[in-house]
Amino acid sequence: MRPALLNPLFAPVTSLSGVGPKQDKLFRYLLGREETPRLIDLLLHLPASVIDRRARPKIRDAVPGTVVTLEVTVDRHRPSPPRNARAPYLVYASDDTGDVVLTYFRAKADYVEKLLPVGSKRYVSGTLQMFDGVPQMVHPDRVVDEAGFAKLSGIDPVYPLTEGLALGSLRRAIAQALQKLPDLPEWISPEVIRRCHFPPIKEALNRVHVPVELADILPDGPFWSRLAFDELLAGQLALALVRSQLRRPAGNRHAGDGHLRRKIIDALPYALTSSQREAAAAIAHDLQQPLRMLRLLQGDVGSGKTVVALLAAAAVAEVGRQAALMAPTEILARQHIKTVTPLAERAGIRVAILTGREKGKERRDILTRLEAGEIDFLVGTHALIQDDVIFKSLALAVVDEQHRFGVRERLALTDKGEAVDVLVLSATPIPRTLVLTYFGDMDVSELREKPAGRQPIDTRAVPMSRLGEVMDAVGRAIDKGKRVYWIVPLVEESEVMEVTLTDAEQRFASLQERFGDKVGLVHGKMRGPDKDRIMAQFASGEISLLVATTVVEVGVDVPEASIMVIENAERFGLAQLHQLRGRIGRGSEASTCLLLYREPLSEMSKARLTVIRETTDGFRIAEEDLKLRGEGDVLGIRQSGLPGYRIARSEVHGQLIAQARDEALRIMKENPKLTGPRGEALRSLLYLYERGEALPLMGAG
Repeated sequence: MRPALLNPLFAPVTSLSGVGPKQDKLFRYLLGREETPRLIDLLLHLPASVIDRRARPKIRDAVPGTVVTLEVTVDRHRPSPPRNARAPYLVYASDDTGDVVLTYFRAKADYVEKLLPVGSKRYVSGTLQMFDGVPQMVHPDRVVDEAGFAKLSGIDPVYPLTEGLALGSLRRAIAQALQKLPDLPEWISPEVIRRCHFPPIKEALNRVHVPVELADILPDGPFWSRLAFDELLAGQLALALVRSQLRRPAGNRHAGDGHLRRKIIDALPYALTSSQREAAAAIAHDLQQPLRMLRLLQGDVGSGKTVVALLAAAAVAEVGRQAALMAPTEILARQHIKTVTPLAERAGIRVAILTGREKGKERRDILTRLEAGEIDFLVGTHALIQDDVIFKSLALAVVDEQHRFGVRERLALTDKGEAVDVLVLSATPIPRTLVLTYFGDMDVSELREKPAGRQPIDTRAVPMSRLGEVMDAVGRAIDKGKRVYWIVPLVEESEVMEVTLTDAEQRFASLQERFGDKVGLVHGKMRGPDKDRIMAQFASGEISLLVATTVVEVGVDVPEASIMVIENAERFGLAQLHQLRGRIGRGSEASTCLLLYREPLSEMSKARLTVIRETTDGFRIAEEDLKLRGEGDVLGIRQSGLPGYRIARSEVHGQLIAQARDEALRIMKENPKLTGPRGEALRSLLYLYERGEALPLMGAG
């Protein structure tokens, strides 16, 4: 049960004045929530920067290109001419040192007249520019009279926004949410507070959203750091609760004599790499220990993780037990089943797939066979954790791309058996600091080699101005019977982008015009069967050129595809570029990846494209990525920052991760049931940071 004290923070944002259904939709998108966000979600949406409005020069002394606040008298208006709506609406104003022009585009005349009445004194704040030698301010951020100026804060927080949501609306909502913040109990121990100089949480939230000094919103400052530590402590405490549950001594152990594993290895068309052999041996060893297995198997794109997972499933099948593999997307689940089925059949292991697409009689049949023990290895999506999915004797849960699942989903799968062993797969090589933060004390196996016979990929960066040449080259490749991926970042054009990104449908149309029915299109908004049909046509060679969004990033295996064009490559993160590129170079043919970019490139984009051209080693790419932009991208998660964390950032709060972990372990040792006042405070912390799902584990045996 959530402590009653927190109820005001869990009220929906629609309870705030001025937040209606339209805003609700925008807030859901901004804060990444399926349902209406709560006040706590707003309060944990921290500013990205600030605008300092404290500079109040005279017009003559204002520095072009800086944000200034000017005290001016409004002299006259020059509205846009009636037949030219695109011409700006100009307001001429002055002080005793000179003139300034306030420029509005597509302005409603009555609005501007009311905002800036002729003869009135106004304070205007915004970026000052010079135009034809005259100071100018386009769309001032603030226009207020004397009374409004008295209330104006000198420092304005600037937040990440989404299209359609105005900064002012977000600021007003956050200000209301701060008013409702209750007095929260202190959950951090006094010695940590002393050592780290942390302020109380209420002060931290207030100072980050209503900064008094510019430094108040810096991630390495005391206010943001306090919130980051809270979030890390909640994460580490939840992990510690899960681990104490998973690490309990187990009864019957789950590994046989190896006869099925040998059949699979004999059926492989290639020899296992040395790291695959090591990982398989380590897993088999874990399965025989008195403690439950908790192992992370990480390997680069195409390093053969699925085969190692199949060998683990075979080890438990040797003693008559069942295994399950849960993948985050249907495409990925179907890719796994395609890889394991022929090998499993040779060994006599019975496999099946269960996703949202298996319905009616087909689904009932699968569930009946599963409960009767007639399926040894079930592969699927979230569909595996539904209540009516009952295993006869589940012994091994394999979770793919775990960072896309919550604690609840992982536990829901392990709850379907007795003392279930856990193997986590990650196609994204994860630097060691992150393994600790995200997976806690897991054992780790790494697959570092590529399977034999793989050809290197030639990666080149090409400016968009040479698009015509790229299309010609693609045409020549298609004529030679080659298969090509053409990746675009968006499904449809979005007005939020300053530069127009070619959307998938538009690019598909332009390529189809040129290459006819040899071109297919897949994107995330298509229905599953339609996606599968196009993918099958591409795999069979019926179509030669596949235009796709990043749905092909994971799990698509067409060994014949040897060319990839990635459009607007500068918009993708390193790990994502690496994952995408991993779709080619899977056969015996040499492959080429062309990174099309728009000029001018930022320093960050330049650095990214350099790294991706220089190396195909996913572990090096992950380390570089961590240096370049924090872990959001290392784990394939869009925003920068730690996966599953909104506030903590490893490059800034790295030293807090270890402290939060030590603190969590100490709490588990001293107060494992979270009793007494400190225990109650820690329960509040877990609920605030959405780690409350770990609490029932304290009573679980």
